[in-house]
Amino acid sequence: MTMTLAVYGKGGIGKSTTSCNISVALAKRGKKVLQIGCDPKHDSTFTLTGFLIPTIIDTLQEKDFHYEDIWPEDVIYKGYGGVDCVEAGGPPAGAGCGGYVVGETVKLLKELNAFDEYDVILFDVLGDVVCGGFAAPLNYADYCLIVTDNGFDALFAANRIAASVREKARTHPLRLAGLIGNRTSKRDLIEKYVSHVPMPVLEVLPLIEDIRVSRVKGKTLFEMAEKDPMLDYVCDFYLNIADQVLAAPEGVVPNESPDRELFSLLSDYYLNPPADAPKQSSAEDELDLMMV
Repeated sequence: MTMTLAVYGKGGIGKSTTSCNISVALAKRGKKVLQIGCDPKHDSTFTLTGFLIPTIIDTLQEKDFHYEDIWPEDVIYKGYGGVDCVEAGGPPAGAGCGGYVVGETVKLLKELNAFDEYDVILFDVLGDVVCGGFAAPLNYADYCLIVTDNGFDALFAANRIAASVREKARTHPLRLAGLIGNRTSKRDLIEKYVSHVPMPVLEVLPLIEDIRVSRVKGKTLFEMAEKDPMLDYVCDFYLNIADQVLAAPEGVVPNESPDRELFSLLSDYYLNPPADAPKQSSAEDELDLMMV
């Protein structure tokens, strides 16, 4: 039976890099994986393929929306590690609906019987937008994964996404698998948040430049590790996430914090840190002040 994942998080937090590496980790565990990019920039799968693949919306328009004229090879591209890749594309800026694009993508893939051929389907979704349109992948997902860091803004976005998961779970068999901390040297604020809004923390990835650089190079950490075995330990983080997801966890339906309450909680932690909190460097202090 196919497992469907939807990855969300604050814009620029590293969702696509995280998604691509999780997809490869799942493939390394012997699963047949399809990653679907749901961003009008259509760059979700760039790290897997090394180029911007044509989008489903572009292909549909070229065929005048005649689904019967489209073949799997027209829209599904092979990426690193055997991961298949699709980019939904999106409406023109300021016009159209992202949910419509996701719906058309799912409709076409079902017409092509693609959904039946994969062990795991992963939706990588635009930014922290959880309006009806870009929350649409949650309608098809078994689990939501939220990518965050140890900062104020990313956790505030995670809380809004948790609210969207709770709302969708009223009518769909959807659960939150947990948070993934991306590129952070600390996890104190993450722990503060999950103590207030209980949810699993699947993994916290280290603050290393190679994760960011992999995106620029258009390569996953797994591909980079082929030439630099020192990166194998980073790949283990993604493999750990894959193993937890494949174990079909119970997950949670989160009860998000009210916005003002969360704002006060996180702001107070910055202004009045616990006595045993590790002292931050001046650069970290500056970054945190920018986030608040």
